Amino acid sequence: MRPAELAAIRAGDVDLAFRRWERPRVKVGTRMRTAVGLVEVTSVDRVPVRALTAADARRAGAASLAALRQGLDRLRSDRPVYRIGLRYAGADPRQALREAVPDAAEIDAIGVWLDRLDRASPTGPWTRATLLLVDELPATRAPDLAQRMGRDTASFKQNVRKLKERGLTESLDIGYRLSARGAAVLDHEGHPRSAAGRPEPEPGIPLPHLGAAATRALTARGVVRLEQVAELSVGEVQALHGVGPYALRHLRSAMDAAGLAFRDEPAREPHRP
Repeated sequence: MRPAELAAIRAGDVDLAFRRWERPRVKVGTRMRTAVGLVEVTSVDRVPVRALTAADARRAGAASLAALRQGLDRLRSDRPVYRIGLRYAGADPRQALREAVPDAAEIDAIGVWLDRLDRASPTGPWTRATLLLVDELPATRAPDLAQRMGRDTASFKQNVRKLKERGLTESLDIGYRLSARGAAVLDHEGHPRSAAGRPEPEPGIPLPHLGAAATRALTARGVVRLEQVAELSVGEVQALHGVGPYALRHLRSAMDAAGLAFRDEPAREPHRP
């Protein structure tokens, strides 16, 4: 699913998707981890294209019934159409996990698990080296990190996903960063970390998830915090290559919540939960 679709599901504006499959690829109750959190499958039904309605199109976020049908016609027309019910099911539990600093006993258990991964690897131990590399080079493209490790990108990403499952790393729009949980493991085991040699992070509110292209465009201009975005006009941000409606909408939403605004817009009161 595209970022705009995920955002609409989270907002409750979209609760259907349509796919052409030879057979269902998801089951009712399946919870998918996405960039916005968990998305749950609430129904899976095979439907004829002629039975689709304008309400179906609206609930799927399509511009019209004709647009929905045309989109399906561009896919494998020999395959049946499935209507998938969807709902936002909350934040990804890994988010809370990576922010929770484990106690000594839990760190020891994580260490045993990491050792097991290292022993099972046909290419030798990799877990601590990967954690240290992510710590040294946060927000760095996966292919660049893989090259530093002497690995191909696909297998490197697969390894990082294993660490992410235990809350030790966090995916960014570009690359990764070490979580508080991952840092606690490295510190407990006494691994030399290069954090002291890196500059302190910019104070303020980090950018929300905007997509790699928009994040790359803003960071290339030195903009890494919402307070820096507030120094720019809407037109200046829109003019950056890679910043589209999705990124602009999420920037404005995050700034509204923080009581900030673009330079040429009035600031709003911060959102109070």
